[in-house]
Amino acid sequence: MEFMTLKRIFKQLFNIGLLSCLSFTTMAQVVLVDGYVRAMPATVPNTAAYLTLENHGAATRLVAVEAPFAKEAQLHTLIEENGMIKMRQVPGFDIDSHASLILSESGNHIMLMGLLSPLEVDSSVAMKLKFADGTEQKINLPVKKQASTSDTEHHHHHH
Repeated sequence: MEFMTLKRIFKQLFNIGLLSCLSFTTMAQVVLVDGYVRAMPATVPNTAAYLTLENHGAATRLVAVEAPFAKEAQLHTLIEENGMIKMRQVPGFDIDSHASLILSESGNHIMLMGLLSPLEVDSSVAMKLKFADGTEQKINLPVKKQASTSDTEHHHHHH
């Protein structure tokens, strides 16, 4: 007798779990595939977040990022001007339907200004992505030291 009720409870829990998974996927059209926030020396007040998002729904636009651990989060792009690479704040990044948005060290990224405290390597930070259609998505990114120097060196010295 007891075994039957337990089995029934488990079955219901399983069904509820399944339903919540399904409704979650239809809701979250933009999926975080990968990403990290760069760990900086304690004396450096700014850092950047890099991530890859996949859009499984209609075209959208990332318009803002909330990062409670910093005074300000800005969307930045790198532009070349007179042979110099400069950072520019942009109002948003378009993400086409079934396309990816890649924010990387050599291109678009999220600039995190005025860290409230130094970020610990291997900790993780919570951020909120805001999209043009009013949807928001909470993400957690690990804090890592920057990518191996040999890789980043290659990106910046092509000129």
